[in-house]
Amino acid sequence: YYDPEFQALFKVQADFEQDMKRTPESQQLYGALIATIAKEKGIQPLHRGAVARVIEQAAREAGDREKLSLHIRDLADLISEAGFLAKEKGKESVEAFEIDEALARARKRGGRIQERFFEALEQGLRQIETSGEKVGQVNGLSVISLGRRDSFGCPTRITALTRPGKGKIVDIEREVELGGPIHSKGVMILASFLGSRYVRNLPLGLQASLVFEQSYGGVEGDSASCAELCALLSSLAAAPIKQSLAITGSISQQGEVQAIGGVNEKIEGFFDLCRMRGLSGEEGVIIPVPNVRHLMLKKEVVEAIAAENFFVYAVATVDEAVALLTDLPAGERGADGNYPEASLNGLVEATLVRFAQDLQAFEKPVEDEDEIGGTSDA
Repeated sequence: YYDPEFQALFKVQADFEQDMKRTPESQQLYGALIATIAKEKGIQPLHRGAVARVIEQAAREAGDREKLSLHIRDLADLISEAGFLAKEKGKESVEAFEIDEALARARKRGGRIQERFFEALEQGLRQIETSGEKVGQVNGLSVISLGRRDSFGCPTRITALTRPGKGKIVDIEREVELGGPIHSKGVMILASFLGSRYVRNLPLGLQASLVFEQSYGGVEGDSASCAELCALLSSLAAAPIKQSLAITGSISQQGEVQAIGGVNEKIEGFFDLCRMRGLSGEEGVIIPVPNVRHLMLKKEVVEAIAAENFFVYAVATVDEAVALLTDLPAGERGADGNYPEASLNGLVEATLVRFAQDLQAFEKPVEDEDEIGGTSDA
């Protein structure tokens, strides 16, 4: 763009992929690559369990269990550190244990900010609940990135308040200029969803506010829009949300829960908090169905899930999400056009109808002053 001679000097454009498809054939090639790296760096041979563990880590770094990362330098650094650990122990080969130990050491070296964050949670300076139930309050999940490889998930309390009003949903993050455009877009989409699903024959007489509690930096991305919508629906229906669950996912205007990034870090962040407080078997994370293919969770989380001490739920719609969060059936419109009264959607619509009626009654002009004890000549 800046150099007019660039096109004359560089005739061929090459765009390199950062990952490759994970197939039996590509895994064999990847194993050969790992052996070549170890040989070139003078590292002991890797046991097949260690090779498998490196390949798993490559899929995790690719962010997709069906792909493998092509960042070979990072791969070589991991193998080198594992080789050093094996040599220190006098082993003749590198095993899966050394790969796990090298990964743990790398996380610890880059984990200062994460440690401070969870220390604040432990001391109660940041308030996140992982037990009990609350109306209009949900645990959202975000990712703090400190570099290409150093990132961690952190739970965030999201709250919603509702009352009769002019149909405005106040995004407090946007109002104070802490919310980015993509986050604001997510809030506008959920507002559109509310208006299209409920009380379509009446004005949306709703005044609502949404906020990320104790958030002092910028908020960007739409991955919390499903959590924000669930908090709003909970507030409208007066239906408590289980605080033992956290949720991530973006929302469409049709109520579909869409894929997001950093799903592994988000799940692990909430798991680490719950484990720190003691797992009760009720904790879990709700994720979008399309993100299931991206799950490459660390060993501790996999073991907790296998023991049914922690759960990961995949949902396709907001109705599925709120049903899990509130233990209430979402409900579908019947032949009469109404939701079941005891369903969450029925409770939400009843509240919105009442809001609209209250607003109409409040704004109705008074035609006769005597009706409100008007004046007399006496």
